[in-house]
Amino acid sequence: MGIIGDSLDRAAAATFTRPMPASAGAQVRFLVKHEKGFTRVVAQRLGVSQRTVERYLTGQIKKPRPELAARLAAEVRRDWQPVVRRRARKQAATATGITVETRARFGFTAAPGTTDDGRIRLITQHLPPVYADRLFTAQEAGAGEQELQNIVAEGLQELYFKDGGRRANDLLVEFTDIDYLDTDYA
Repeated sequence: MGIIGDSLDRAAAATFTRPMPASAGAQVRFLVKHEKGFTRVVAQRLGVSQRTVERYLTGQIKKPRPELAARLAAEVRRDWQPVVRRRARKQAATATGITVETRARFGFTAAPGTTDDGRIRLITQHLPPVYADRLFTAQEAGAGEQELQNIVAEGLQELYFKDGGRRANDLLVEFTDIDYLDTDYA
């Protein structure tokens, strides 16, 4: 996906109540069960042949190549504990919000006489449920990374830079060159 989408997925994974299957065989068995026994669908999701999936199921193959192991873990993470994930997202979108920690370049469009040169800043900011809801809704609708970035930028602009409307009312923030971004359900 992208930096923000991946960060939201990692935050959701942190809410899991049980550990994901660790071995490749257990992961493949989980995916096949999730896909109601269709090994062909699992093979397409992993980018391997149907026979390779069947070999993992029978135990003929036990250790996947590193790139396949990464895809396998990502696919299992995507489907693991959907009820827990939905419950945590609903809680964040309606009551608690999310915390965003980022190191990125922030530039400004502001009143004449102020500096608008972008510079790298490290910011940790709690965003209220309204921004969490907008992020989750956009992500589920298949929004691109730029749209997610705009939502986070608006939240940081309003809460961090404008201090909730107490200062710099005409300030517009540019959020670019993201070095890293991490989210957490607050």
